[in-house]
Formats: sequence, C-alpha cells, structure tokens
Amino acid sequence: MKMKIPLLLWCLAGCALSSRANIRLPEVLSSNMVLQQQSQVKLWGWADPGEHISITTSWDQQVYPVTTAGDAAWVATITTPAAGGPFTITLKGNNTITLQNILLGEVWVCSGQSNMEMCGNWGLKDIKAIQPAAGNNNIRFFKITKATAAHPQDRLTAQWVACDSTALNTFSAVGYFFGRKLNEQLKVPIGLIDASWGGTAAEVWTPDSIVKNNPVLKEAATHILPNGMCPHLPGVAWNAMLAPVTRYAIAGVIWYQGENNTGTAATYRLLFTSMIDAWRRAWQQLLPFYFVQIAPFNYREKNTGALLREAQQQSMQHPNTGMVVTTDITGNVYDVHPANKHDVGYRLADWALGETYHRQGFSYKNPLFKEMMIKKDKVIISFENAQQGLSVRGDSLTELFIAGNDRQFYPARATVKKNTLMVWNNKVKQPVAVRYAFSNTAIGNLFSKNGLPVVPFRTDHWEVPTK
Repeated sequence: MKMKIPLLLWCLAGCALSSRANIRLPEVLSSNMVLQQQSQVKLWGWADPGEHISITTSWDQQVYPVTTAGDAAWVATITTPAAGGPFTITLKGNNTITLQNILLGEVWVCSGQSNMEMCGNWGLKDIKAIQPAAGNNNIRFFKITKATAAHPQDRLTAQWVACDSTALNTFSAVGYFFGRKLNEQLKVPIGLIDASWGGTAAEVWTPDSIVKNNPVLKEAATHILPNGMCPHLPGVAWNAMLAPVTRYAIAGVIWYQGENNTGTAATYRLLFTSMIDAWRRAWQQLLPFYFVQIAPFNYREKNTGALLREAQQQSMQHPNTGMVVTTDITGNVYDVHPANKHDVGYRLADWALGETYHRQGFSYKNPLFKEMMIKKDKVIISFENAQQGLSVRGDSLTELFIAGNDRQFYPARATVKKNTLMVWNNKVKQPVAVRYAFSNTAIGNLFSKNGLPVVPFRTDHWEVPTK
C-alpha cells in the first residue's frame, strides 16, 4: 500500500532540493577593492550551512577551502603579498563569484564629523583646484552611506570606486589629501573607507556598552541633545557604519571630530580613549589612530573649545596616537568649518609616514609643552619636539599670559632661546602659571623652526570658567 504524502511536504521537499543558496558577500568585499598588503586578510560572507567553498587568489593561485557553519556564515583567512595588482579572487560553491580589479596596498578608515565629511560638494577651493586632474586608479574610495542601528549590523550601503573628479564630489577631502600623499610617498595603492557624519558627537561612534557601563560617560551622554540633523544616541553610527567592516583588514584610522563635544570637554579624554580602545578590540589590533585637534572657533560658552583641545592633547598619551594642530590654518574663527583641508590631510599623512611607515628626514610632531621653571619674576618654559628651536611669526609673541597666586592673568612678554621660552610681566612679581593660545578663538604665532605651530597649553590645573 502506497502512503500518500501531503502536498505541503512535497512542496517543502522540492524547495529544499531546488533552492540551494548562493554565496553572498558583504559590500566591502567586491571588485575594485584595496586589500591590506602583506597581511592575514579575512574574507567572509554567507551560504548554505555545510556548503564547501573554495577561494582562489590570482597573485599566487593558492586555494583556500572553507565550509559554511550552521548559521549560514563563513570566514576565511587569506595571505596577501606586497603591494600590486590588479588581481582577482574567485569564490566557488553552489555558485561562482569572481572579484576583479583588486589592488593590494594600504587601507585606512577616515571618520568623524563634518570637518572629515567635507567634500567637493561643499565648494572647497582646494578640491575644486585639483578636481579636473584628480583621476588616480591607485587611490580607491569606499564611501559609507549614513545610517544608524540599535545593534551591530553585518551589511551597509557603499561601493568601491576609483578616485576621479566625480568621486571627489562626495568623498572626504581630508581623507583624499591624506591618501594622495601616502600614495605619492609610499608608491603603493591606497584604499580609503569614509565613515563620517556632520554634527555627530563621539558617543555615536562608540559602542553603546562602553558608554552605558561607565557612570561618568553615561551621565555626560545625556548632555548630547538631538539637533535634527544627526543621531545622538551612543553607538548607533558605530553599529550601522563601522561594525560591518571591522573584519576588513586596515592599516589605521584618521579622525576629525570634537566640535560637538565641547559642552562635555571634561569627560572627552575618557570618552575618546575608550572609543579608540573599543575600535582596536573590534579590529583585534593596536591600530594607529591619528586625529585632528579642533580649530579655534567662537563657541557660545567661554573656554569650552580650549578645554576640548586640551583633552585631545592629553589623549596623545594613549599609545600609538598622534595629533595634528590646526591653529595656524583655521582662517576664520566664526566658521567651524576651516576651508583648508589640504594641509590637514597632509599633516595627518606625515604622522602616518613617520610613525606607521617609519620614514625619516622630516618633522611632523608639533612642539609640546614639557616643563616650566620659575626664576624670580620670570618663568622658563621648555618644549618637546623643538630640537631645531622655536620662532615667532610677527613682531612679538601673542596669546601668551602669565599669572601669580591671585590667578589673574596678564598679557606676557617673552624671549625665545633655542627650544625654551622666557616669560614675564612686570605686574606679576611671583609668577606661578603660564597659558598660551588657551581660549576658544586664540590663534598663536609660536612655531618650531620647521614651521609647525606650538600646541596650545597651560601650566596650571585651576578650574577654568565656561560661563
């Protein structure tokens, strides 16, 4: 006697036999991408559970087998040689995918708020000037579309494209100039991943667990208010725009942000370094992290910009970090968006060339306050990173102040001797503190002999009024 099989079971069986799932890849793994050279690079995606996939790389014809796990996900690790290309990667399972025009080189993430986001469409003169001849197939862009999510995501919206005049309309100008200088100096392909969003606070780029599990950061986050143009909740940009690419091998990160955290400057160092640590854990490496100190600007609240810059300067004590100073290229203290992105990108590239790629023969570290000595009615300030000496641009040093125990600051006079500064004011007979370029709008004129501006500083630890 034959058993009658219900029609539904026949349909289910037919679907199981005929709908074998194809290999699927995340958007960042595609034709035209740049993979990190001389690395163990992860490839990942989805397919049928138990599906056997073979991955073949054209640079050495090596075959890497991988089997999809029960959750339909697979991860493989391939070895990349020195920079070059173009190459292909072929993946074979139930279907075949061939990724073409792949380059091997150096890959960097470019992130932050509007000063990182600014691009050709913002009318930047330094982009418009080079745009007609900007085509360079050895610089590739991956511009991530703005998005938020309550939890870390696997997918996003973006595609790899070669640098050309059209792509520069929407890609970070700072990121482009950074990548262009690396490409010129290293002679290797450069891949740039742009995840930026104007108006965002650092909290939205920090995994929410970092903020919520720290009482100090959790309280500070309540002061980041919605403005209708960008998210304000901790972690939501990280979840949607960066978490999906944390398996993608990179060389490091450049960062330009801080303007929207001036109201919580007191906790920014803790937030920023915690964010850096979280990114490093996600990428499972001690990523170089080079950032831009925010430019002078006329913020509503007194000294908040100065305090935020101080927090950024203190963050340089964190390992494998570096900071670009912009006090000399701000242009306009009533515009929070300095137009000069060329020098910012090049200075970031200099940090990478010096620290990550160990190039020598040039200066990239700004003179930094080291210590002070009081000699009667004068203060002697010494600096790091000023081996060739200091120089003043103009007739006299500006934005320099001195105070005694009464905490009343007076404009100071100064003389430069090699890498030291002698500071005094005849009204201050017993000086105890010196400040330089320490206000929201201060544009100093003290430089190293190599042309880099001195980092704004103060020698005291007094409470700074912000109202």
